[in-house]
Amino acid sequence: MFESLQERLGSILNGLTGRGALSEADVSAALREVRRALLEADVALEVVRSFTDKVREKAVGAAVLKSIKPGQMVVKIVHDELVDMLGAEGVAIDLNAPAPVVIMMVGLQGSGKTTTSAKIAKRLTERQNKKVLMASLDTRRPAAQEQLRQLGEQVKVATLPVIAGQNPVDIAKRAVQAAKLGGHDVVILDTAGRTHIDEPLMVEMADIKKVSSPHEILLVADSLTGQDAVNLAKSFDERVGITGLVLTRMDGDGRGGAALSMRAVTGKPIKLIGTGEKMDGLEEFHPKRIADRILGMGDIVSLVEKAAENIDAEQAAAMAKKMQSGKFDLNDLAQQLQQMSKMGGMGGIMGMMPGMGKMKDQMAAAGLDDKMFGRQLAIISSMTKAERANPDILKHSRKKRIAAGSGTDAAEINKLLKMHRGMADMMKAMGGKGKGGGLMRGMMGGLASKMGLGGLGGGMMPGGMGGMPDLSKMDPKQLEALQKQAQAAGLGGMKGLPGGLPGGGLPGLPGGMKLPGLGGGGGLPGLGKKK
Repeated sequence: MFESLQERLGSILNGLTGRGALSEADVSAALREVRRALLEADVALEVVRSFTDKVREKAVGAAVLKSIKPGQMVVKIVHDELVDMLGAEGVAIDLNAPAPVVIMMVGLQGSGKTTTSAKIAKRLTERQNKKVLMASLDTRRPAAQEQLRQLGEQVKVATLPVIAGQNPVDIAKRAVQAAKLGGHDVVILDTAGRTHIDEPLMVEMADIKKVSSPHEILLVADSLTGQDAVNLAKSFDERVGITGLVLTRMDGDGRGGAALSMRAVTGKPIKLIGTGEKMDGLEEFHPKRIADRILGMGDIVSLVEKAAENIDAEQAAAMAKKMQSGKFDLNDLAQQLQQMSKMGGMGGIMGMMPGMGKMKDQMAAAGLDDKMFGRQLAIISSMTKAERANPDILKHSRKKRIAAGSGTDAAEINKLLKMHRGMADMMKAMGGKGKGGGLMRGMMGGLASKMGLGGLGGGMMPGGMGGMPDLSKMDPKQLEALQKQAQAAGLGGMKGLPGGLPGGGLPGLPGGMKLPGLGGGGGLPGLGKKK
């Protein structure tokens, strides 16, 4: 998300940080480019105007222009104003009301209301241990109620049984009553949408609100619609009164205009963002973290949280022990590729690492992307158990069979085997020193020369990585301090890539597993929640 805006703003602000001194004319010229970049990202004109005016007012004073590092001061001002535009603090779904708490989902047809309802239900059930009931109020769209029932089965959340002939208002009444009788903590009402806003739709929403008394009214909007999403939010808020926003398809929105405009225009917080079709593709919206990503400062805290959610601690410890003994077969490689995919793939992980977002194009040009990893997984899946455990037995006839089974060719199989041998050698060498492996560092470092990036995974990102405390035991203030360190590294390295995070940077994942490019060293014991 925000790829195009991140690239444009990064280029503009690099020009400022690269100078020893700044004049008022320099700042004005840069802000003209910032204004153009925001408008091209489909940010509302009134929001762009307000944003650039505030930045100019703070950036042209003597305290900034005559400071030791004026360019970095301007970048900080831009960052702070971005955070302010996005809402300063993240706002979670409010469940502070007598049970059952009613959450009413509204929006146009096709915005993703039904899928988002199921994602929220899953999140509340698994993370907050809430008993949730979902009810479909969409009697117009064919199979809408059946769709919610099937999603309910998928996420293991109860859905209100369908009674033929009931209208949406009656279903809403019955859902609230059923939630009370069933001892549910939350009831989610998935309302019907239209292809456009019309009077009957708004009347229906108002009637449902009247009989169900929702504590939260969440507008689900497709982020790809840009300015239209902002106008939609204003219309729903004026007629029904929304309490928050959920932006879907954020993973496909390289511009980000809707996210940057909606909070500023409506005054309503963006509470959640949808980042994929899978039921776990939903994230809380943290304005500060989003601003960090947009300015290429990374998002270390979110990266650590993703690791905590997706890393199996016992499996990671076993893998680290295996690597220390110098054993590393194709089963291990497949496992690591799958783990990277769960954490958002190469692009998602790189986007959360300070200063690394700008490397995506270079990596894609070198063929190092999620599609390549997908092909490699297909190749490994086409092998027999014996071949995965002992790649040395792969001769011409076997490679021919594997290529046919995976839809690839012998050249790609040879590339995979060469990469595996290089990483296995590195694992063995590092294991001999007691460093505990570091697969991802090996993967990134081994391809660095191919991309012309020098010490990627080695000298460019900090090696060692030891000496960090267990992040799972750190309180929010300590985590925030870690993020500030990462930001400082990102700001300091805006002309290029940061030479290393202060204080040794991030440690590895549990039991010595590593994030891509983050070097070798200590682990994050206790991060993995799965058993």
